[in-house]
Amino acid sequence: MRIIIDEFIESLKVRQASQNTLSSYERDIVQFSNYFEEQGKKVFDLTTDDMQEYIDHIIAQGKSNSTISRCTASIKAFYRFLVSKKLAETNIAENVEAPKVDRKEPLILTKEEIEKLLEQPDLSELKGQRDKTMLEVLYATGIRVTELISLRVDDVNLTNGYIKVKKKNTERHIPLGNLSLKCLKEYINKVRPLLIRTEEEKTLFINTNGQKMTRQGYWKILKQYKEQAKIDKDITPHTIRHSFAVHMLEDGAEIKTVQELLGHTDVASTMMYTQMANLNHDTEGSDQDVNL
Repeated sequence: MRIIIDEFIESLKVRQASQNTLSSYERDIVQFSNYFEEQGKKVFDLTTDDMQEYIDHIIAQGKSNSTISRCTASIKAFYRFLVSKKLAETNIAENVEAPKVDRKEPLILTKEEIEKLLEQPDLSELKGQRDKTMLEVLYATGIRVTELISLRVDDVNLTNGYIKVKKKNTERHIPLGNLSLKCLKEYINKVRPLLIRTEEEKTLFINTNGQKMTRQGYWKILKQYKEQAKIDKDITPHTIRHSFAVHMLEDGAEIKTVQELLGHTDVASTMMYTQMANLNHDTEGSDQDVNL
């Protein structure tokens, strides 16, 4: 069974699925397969009733709607692969309805909270200078954390002040602010050379072991600075992206501009930020009226 799962994951790699997607799909399918192997059943012989039983099982485990929805999508894709290879007759997940995912309004940091966060790294240390640069670039560009840690040195254009972000077959150029550009120049010229272990390493941001930064590693860094700044919000790297979008719109940026910077293919994905920006603007206006 492991060989079949590996072949499926390889097929996703060919389609340039992200590492996060690959890990999630593999985990979901291995758990699904193990569940039925314990019952003496093979995934090739399962029915729609078996699939519904599994959904009921993970619901009973208290999994969130988003997790259950993702598991269903993973298994559905896996069975499409099995059917294409003639290893299964039908896609048993095709007509199984996953629970609706409750879309929560994105958590946003205020500009004051962003400033507090940016002040936390200790600039007397190499690690602190690296962290400061990563925070500044993340907030100045609104890129995803996976895009941030995937940046290479040659993706940075210090002369013209922008970074190149590559995703599948697309590439977008995102301008840097004065402060993020200054931090990047300092980091590339003075800090990174002292962190790398070999000149062969081309990744822009590396950890203290001289290796590419991981998502988990950066998550821990952000959590540390969030606690230092005494920000009472459960923030993630994506919170910085959301905050970037709302703050851009609050400052008068066009929705199309924000869409292009975020890399959204559909403007509808960007539209949710306009409501949040308008709400924040109205709230600030009300406060000013009271103060007057």
